[in-house]
Formats: sequence, structure tokens, C-alpha cells
Amino acid sequence: MAFVSFLGRLLFVSVFILSAYQEFNEFGADGGPAAKSLKPKFNSFSKHVATQTGIQVPRVEIKHLIMGAIVMKSLGSLLFVFGSTFGAIILLLHQAISAPILYDFYNYDADKKEFTQLFVKFTQSLALLGALLFFIGMKNSMAKRAPKKKVPKAKTN
Repeated sequence: MAFVSFLGRLLFVSVFILSAYQEFNEFGADGGPAAKSLKPKFNSFSKHVATQTGIQVPRVEIKHLIMGAIVMKSLGSLLFVFGSTFGAIILLLHQAISAPILYDFYNYDADKKEFTQLFVKFTQSLALLGALLFFIGMKNSMAKRAPKKKVPKAKTN
């Protein structure tokens, strides 16, 4: 059963590992194609947050965001494969931060083709987020259910 669990975690993180590997190989001096596609989405997200909440999103270099995502996916995946809750939390944070930025379906009308495509990808990202929450919850509940050692009763004669 332990091998099946390990294999399941390995298959789960393959999405993150392959993505991080591709972004790392294409990174270059400017952040690569990932930075080019993220920049307008991040600017749109920043404007959306500012208009809805009044909070200004800090100005950051896009290539730093891409490198941070690569590090989070790599480190989180490595730790998660070996059953670490901390690795799951890192991947959870990555999904929670990146999903609303990358899959900005809220910027399109519901009858547009882009809305449907982005919404489907967003819900897939939520499914990954849910799986990570499930893992963390199961890991915590199993730690609490540790069997208690029975104390032998003293014999009385």
C-alpha cells in the first residue's frame, strides 16, 4: 500500500514537475514565453484587484514571479512525493496564487469562447487544490489516530 501511495503522489506532482522543467528550460534572460504570456494577465489581475478591493498589488518583475513559481513547484513537488505536508502546503499556495491570475475567466463575457476555455482550466486547477487539501486533511487525521499502547493490568493474587 505504501508503494501505491508513493506512485499516486508521484503521478500527481508530474504536472508540477513537467511544468517547472519546461519553464526553467525556456526561462532565458527575460523569463521566456511564460513571462510574455503572464505579464498582461498579471496587469489585468492587478487592475481587477485594485478596482474591487482598493488594494494596490505591489509592482514586481515578471521574471521573478516565474522563478518563484518554478521554485515553489520544484520544492513542493519534491517534498510532496515523500509525503510531506509542507510540500503540499507549498503546492497549495502556488495553486491559490497562480490560478486566479493565469485563468482570468472573469475578464470575459460568459458567451465568449475564451471564457469557457479559461473557466475549465480554472476548475481543473481548483480540483488540484482540492486534492492537496484532501491530502493535508488525511495526513493530519491519521496523525491524530495513532494507536495508543495498552497498559498491562497488574495481576493481583
